[in-house]
Amino acid sequence: MMHSNILSALWRKPILAISYVVFLLSFGVHPAVAQPSARQPKPGIVIVDDSVNTRTFQTFVVPVENATPYAQVVNHYRQVFADSIRIYCMVIPTAVEFYCPDMAKSWTHSERLTIDHIYGLLSDSVTAIDVCSALAAHVSEPIYARTDHHWLPLGAYYAAQAFASAAGVPFRDLGSYDRHVIGRFVGSMFRYSGRDSAVVAYPEEFVYYTPRGIRYQTSFVEYQLDKSRRKVISESIPSETRFFQPYPDGSSLAYCTFMGGDYRLTHVATATRNHRRLLILKDSFGNALPAYLFYGFQDIHVVDCRYFTKNLVDYVHDHHITDILFANNVSHASLPATTDSYRAYLTQDK
Repeated sequence: MMHSNILSALWRKPILAISYVVFLLSFGVHPAVAQPSARQPKPGIVIVDDSVNTRTFQTFVVPVENATPYAQVVNHYRQVFADSIRIYCMVIPTAVEFYCPDMAKSWTHSERLTIDHIYGLLSDSVTAIDVCSALAAHVSEPIYARTDHHWLPLGAYYAAQAFASAAGVPFRDLGSYDRHVIGRFVGSMFRYSGRDSAVVAYPEEFVYYTPRGIRYQTSFVEYQLDKSRRKVISESIPSETRFFQPYPDGSSLAYCTFMGGDYRLTHVATATRNHRRLLILKDSFGNALPAYLFYGFQDIHVVDCRYFTKNLVDYVHDHHITDILFANNVSHASLPATTDSYRAYLTQDK
């Protein structure tokens, strides 16, 4: 308390304040640093009030054992598909794992414990991708949105880098990409928080990266959903379109830059000629991954864990898939609906 009072008194004399802090540190004394306050505007939502660094995120309160079926379904895929097809599991943490202040940690569970639980149950012939460690090394960078429940494209870049290393495919650093900025972004957490004014008061930049110097062609099958937005009632024929969808400054839909969202089956044919063909099974977190893998795979197919009408065994065979990546955030990996869908994909439309 004494150190805090002295520093407060010296606030208007920064040179003296800095000298005082250096003096304290020389004796191993660390002045108290004020922690940002945290509050819950609604159950399951945390706002960390910290001026321009204000951040809103969801808590994680799912029991660890709820994720066991996810590991089981990944292992089932390993049994169904030939050994020549490589299978990877990437369970993605959310912002609460890295940005929850001490005062709010009793409101949530450790996502890392659940991810480790899943990985501990995987077959030895499934490759687990440790994105927790990859992301933890970059928490001071904008890897998660402050106003949206997703990670940011930079976070997906580090995760894709970890995956490419495990898969043994080429990977380019950000110098091979063009940088784009969508300004004044306020995403889903404004709505999830009950339209809390602190969320909209501090917009952020949504920065994404497009690969340079490589040709690629994207085609979509567009799904039409019922009123509940849970069931596919019709689908389009495949049509060529752009992978990166444009959104203006101020758009709350900036994360839909990648493929326009979730309601599509996507195929990207790249100029990479290595006969590696990747299938990504994902939720919306996985949407930001493919663009960093155009240099590493000849073809990339993207299937959402909620919307797919074909038989996946036939799809893998017909498209000569060599690699399957499960890429789900830890909440989706803990949902029965996710594992039920993945199991159904193997037998449906037969």
